[in-house]
Amino acid sequence: MKKYGVNELRKMYLDFFESKGHLVMKSFSLVPQNDKSLLLINAGMAPLKPYFTGAEIPPRRRVATCQKCIRTGDIENVGKTARHGTFFEMLGNFSFGDYFKHEAINWSWEFLTEVVGLDSDRLYPSVYVDDDEAFDIWNKEVGIAPERIFRFGKEDNFWEHGAGPCGPCSEIYYDRGEKYGCGKPGCTVGCDCDRYMEIWNNVFTQFENDGNGNYTTLKNKNIDTGMGLERLASVVQDVDSIFDVDTVCALRNHVCKMAGKVYQENYKDDVSIRLITDHIRSATFMISDGIMPTNEGRGYVLRRLIRRAARHGKLLGIEGKFLADLSATVIEGSKDGYPELEEKKEFIFNVLNNEENQFNKTIDQGLRILNDLEEDLKAKGEKILGGADAFKLYDTYGFPMDLTKEILEEKGYEIDEAGFQAEMDAQRKRARESREVTNYMGADATVYDQIDVSVTTEFTGYTTLKDESEITVLTSETELADSLVEGQKGTVFTAKTPFYATMGGQEGDTGVIYTENGKFQVEDTIKLRGGKYGHVGHMVSGMLSKGDKVTLEVAEQERLDTCKNHSATHLLQKALKTVLGSHVEQKGSLVTPTRLRFDFAHFQAMTAEEIAKVEEIVNKEIQAAIPVVTKVMPIEEAKKTGAMALFGEKYGEEVRVVSIGDFSVELCGGTHVANTSSIALFKIVSEAGVAAGVRRIEALTGNNVLAYYKEMEEKMAEAAKALKTTPAEMLEKIAHLQKEVKDLQSENESLKSKMAQNSLGDVMSKITEVKGVKVLATAVDGVDMNGLRDLGDQLKEKLGEGVVVLASAKDGKVSLLAMATDGAMKKGAHAGNLIKAAAAIVGGGGGGRPNMAQAGGKNPDAIPEAIAKIPELVEGQIK
Repeated sequence: MKKYGVNELRKMYLDFFESKGHLVMKSFSLVPQNDKSLLLINAGMAPLKPYFTGAEIPPRRRVATCQKCIRTGDIENVGKTARHGTFFEMLGNFSFGDYFKHEAINWSWEFLTEVVGLDSDRLYPSVYVDDDEAFDIWNKEVGIAPERIFRFGKEDNFWEHGAGPCGPCSEIYYDRGEKYGCGKPGCTVGCDCDRYMEIWNNVFTQFENDGNGNYTTLKNKNIDTGMGLERLASVVQDVDSIFDVDTVCALRNHVCKMAGKVYQENYKDDVSIRLITDHIRSATFMISDGIMPTNEGRGYVLRRLIRRAARHGKLLGIEGKFLADLSATVIEGSKDGYPELEEKKEFIFNVLNNEENQFNKTIDQGLRILNDLEEDLKAKGEKILGGADAFKLYDTYGFPMDLTKEILEEKGYEIDEAGFQAEMDAQRKRARESREVTNYMGADATVYDQIDVSVTTEFTGYTTLKDESEITVLTSETELADSLVEGQKGTVFTAKTPFYATMGGQEGDTGVIYTENGKFQVEDTIKLRGGKYGHVGHMVSGMLSKGDKVTLEVAEQERLDTCKNHSATHLLQKALKTVLGSHVEQKGSLVTPTRLRFDFAHFQAMTAEEIAKVEEIVNKEIQAAIPVVTKVMPIEEAKKTGAMALFGEKYGEEVRVVSIGDFSVELCGGTHVANTSSIALFKIVSEAGVAAGVRRIEALTGNNVLAYYKEMEEKMAEAAKALKTTPAEMLEKIAHLQKEVKDLQSENESLKSKMAQNSLGDVMSKITEVKGVKVLATAVDGVDMNGLRDLGDQLKEKLGEGVVVLASAKDGKVSLLAMATDGAMKKGAHAGNLIKAAAAIVGGGGGGRPNMAQAGGKNPDAIPEAIAKIPELVEGQIK
């Protein structure tokens, strides 16, 4: 048998099934598409789920793939054995309602024996225990002796995942020989040792499971075949494990060369060698599919793999960065099947170098501190690292929790994970409580102070919304950076930009900065000392590096809407001066895509008529379609034109003058429409005072006005519907309802009075005498506190001398009232103390004066208990 290489076997498999009418599809990305059930593609059939479920029509009913896969469920065992790995390639042939068991079984045998040339005497099929059809195909069609066909139960040979399509399996095992066996008598297919290796799995999807164990036969039966490429290669090449097949072995040997180690001389070294070999394969393929190292999701999986590999490199004694060099070997070994690796190799190297750089900044210090903590545990004879110590490593020194755990477990220690989580929760709470409203960099951020003073930015945004430039500076949230990667927040500085930075009340532009390898979402644009324009935001995907040629693209609609609002602000200021007087002076402004805000000096609220007049003037200028002209001129010349300076703006020797016909002339560095007609509409939505002598107007323009009117119409329609009338007749309906409410209130008060009166006759029979003091304690239904007070006054008058205590439940709440006459008080009665004690019984609180007190409560069910307690309480007061 020829010892084919991994790349040869991949091509042989795909060519074989192409000859059987299969469409050979390129491997799908490791990032699942429209499948929230998976973090990463973990099986050959996973990307094809829509075809199996019928959600999508397959491009052909027969498909074959070699799918790259990542599984991290056993990540802690990677390296410790030669069996476990995270990355692998899965060969698969699939039938969507086309061929079934006969073809699938025969073709699997044909490929293994005739194409690859495996010895048929060393191949053993298995079938599901009840699948006589598959058994007969193997026996009668392929010609396998019955004693060589193994029947296994559901756990081994039936594929299902809860409710949905499922079915029996038929696997093919290869006998690797006695040297791989366990030596036990009767060792055969199904033994846990490495002698009999499963290399092929035919899944016959023929049933539908309703989730309760009831199976029905599918109308369209499917075939889902899976075969690990590296596993097949280990059989064909007659090597011990996937780490010994040609392409993986080349990578493993590169690791050994870097470390100056010999494989299989030292177990601990072997663990590190295997782990690095596996993890760099995973990382290389993940990055090529656009996954970037982050702190959550699949990005965290990648970061964890990279950092584990980096740490084990240090354990092997490898100096400096090394992962990109190893990645080059991965690419060289796999580019035949995955040409995108070669196309993206520089990008892959940059991501690995950047992540390794970041990690190297933290690992040395973290390892020293962790070593000190281990020594303390050893001295104390303890085996568990406290949560506070683990959190300090994470929070102060940036040392990953899972790495701390892994290192300690290697030495027989554990972590108080609950304590760690408690510290994490406490930190989040502190952060929430101390958080202020600032940009995300924080009010005290000083990272920009580290930028070279010679760095500057040319603004090109007056004439274009899209431009090309070069990245001059990058910062993370805390320091200067050479690169930013997916998920990172930071600031991008370029030699020139079309993005307007927040100035003169105008909010900074948003948009995107991108290359083929990275996309940065600009959430704000700020201007710093020396004319530096900083684009603040986060990496959406990929990576951007210092020196990259980038495209900068402003969010067009947002900019256009901002221009409308800014030009309208100029019109508003002049209209206010016209209507209110020359004393109007700007005190602040804000211009955003959605609204404008204008603060001005004025000493009283504007009247409705004044607001309407201002609106009328501004809209008249808009409808006049006046050109908006901007000119740059010396500041002294600009002053001669009578141009107004805007609040908070700093002006140089040359200034920009914005003229809207003869109506408005102002100094302004902001962006504007070319003609007032572009503003379309202007609407003031609020006018209010914000400080002594300062008023604030908020207004809308353009489509935002239309949206405002639409919202008002909808609210009016809802209100009319609630009133069971039409918008046109709402006022009349409201007037009618107001009269109706007034009449009902009057009737209600009358009824309350009658109820209170009716209660008098009933309750007087409940008077008791305690040490010569009359006590009337009773409950009445549905009376509020006002009603209780009226009733109390009447009862006290009838009682003559004594104590009155009333309780009532209404709307799930309790009201309590106590009154004591002068004679009762002289004998020691105290209404305030009585009510305090009674309120405690009904789950409330209250108090008051000796002669009258009231309280509330939450437990109406306890009213009888409270009333029954009153005589005893009064007895305790009477001398």
